[in-house]
This record gives sequence, structure tokens and C-alpha cells, in this order.
Amino acid sequence: MLLLAGPCAIESPEICLEIAEHLSAVCAEINIDYVFKASFDKANRTSGNSFRSIGLDKSLGVLALVKDRARVPLITDVHESAQVPEVAQVVDVLQIPAFLCRQTDLLLAAGASGRAVNIKKGQFMAPEDMQYAVDKVKSTGNEKVLLTERGTSFGYHNLVVDFRSLPVMRQYAPVIFDVTHSVQQPGGLGGSSGGQKQFAPFLAKAAAAAGSDGFFIETHPDPSKALSDGPNMIPLSEMMDFLRMLKKHWDLNA
Repeated sequence: MLLLAGPCAIESPEICLEIAEHLSAVCAEINIDYVFKASFDKANRTSGNSFRSIGLDKSLGVLALVKDRARVPLITDVHESAQVPEVAQVVDVLQIPAFLCRQTDLLLAAGASGRAVNIKKGQFMAPEDMQYAVDKVKSTGNEKVLLTERGTSFGYHNLVVDFRSLPVMRQYAPVIFDVTHSVQQPGGLGGSSGGQKQFAPFLAKAAAAAGSDGFFIETHPDPSKALSDGPNMIPLSEMMDFLRMLKKHWDLNA
């Protein structure tokens, strides 16, 4: 079982290290492969006044520190082709945000980096159409591709997960289920997104039963103070129990 987990955004070295070291120990104990996740820029915030980033150079420095201290591989988003070479020098997996999953130049640049590429399915995309995003990356000779399901927009401020999408997309690449963005309510709080994290365990167990290869989870020591996506995060103190539950269900279908 693969876990991509961490804070939504890079807020500080201290928070990132706390999360990475805690989850690394938890995952080692319960036999989960762990990759630390944090975004260096939240380029698609609901409001232009919302927190975006501490800056690319500082963020890459934090990621390098986490990799050195916590001894974990890293994943972060890239939004523009020009970002790829510099970011790829630090991280092990490049993530393509959901809204950018059709951007050909970005997909080709990510593939050409030689790093693994995780493509998040757009909220507007049919699962079978993600085949073409995978094909774009693989056309560079890079076969290290993952797809992530994060729900589909069927109404205002809401996402719905059709679990048929997991076996459909698994024809093209291993599939990750995004536990916390699937319970997000985009723009649901006016100038920011809301979330219904109480439903996260139910969707996670359903994804395990549907054959997910891994899980994406955002977490924070105090989600109420997180600078991005707090309402749908799993508190760091609850992650041990959450992952034990999830691993139990995943093992039944492995």
C-alpha cells in the first residue's frame, strides 16, 4: 500500500518535519510505503487574497530538508513547464494538478524529467479520457505514471466519487485515491473551500474495496490553523488510527 500524505501547502520547515517524521514512523510500523506530500504553490486558490506560497526557493529548501532529516521520498505539484527542471532536482514524484491534467506541454515536460508523474483526474474528466494524459507522459519514454481520483463535480460546491472510475483508470496506470480532496467542497465557504471530513473513512474504505493501489491524504497538526484546505484534512493525531483502519481494509483486497 502506497501513501502520499502531508500538509496541503508548505507553511514552515517545523510543520513539514513534524508531519513527515510522524507519518514515516507510523508507516514503518504498519508496513505502508510513504511519500511526503506538500505543495510549494497553491496556484488555484478560490480567492486571490488566500495564502499561496512562501516562495519557490524557500519551499524547495524545506522539501530538501524533509528528505534529508526524515529520509522519505517527496511529491509536489508543478503548474508550469518552466518549473519542472528545478523542482525535479529535489522531488521524486511530480504531481499534475487536476485542473491541468490536459495541459500537453506540462505533461510532456514532467515526463521528460525522468521523475515519476502523478496525474490527478480533473473534476470535469471522464475516467476513460485519462488514458490520453497517461499516453502523453509515456510518449517521452517515461513509464512511471500514476493516476489519482479526486471526485467529479456534479453540482455547486460539491464533489461526487464514482468508484467505477478506479478500475477504469487502472487499465492505464496504478490508481491512487485522494481521500481528503474527495470530501472537499470547492468554494463552499465563499472565499475558500469547505469540507466534510467526517465522510473520509467511508470513501477510503470503499476505494480500498474497489482496488486502489494507494491513497492521498492531507493532514496537519491543527487543521483549524492550516493555511489551506483545513476543513477536509485529517488531524495528524488521528492518522495512526485512520491508517490502521485503512490498511486493514486494503489488505483484504490486495
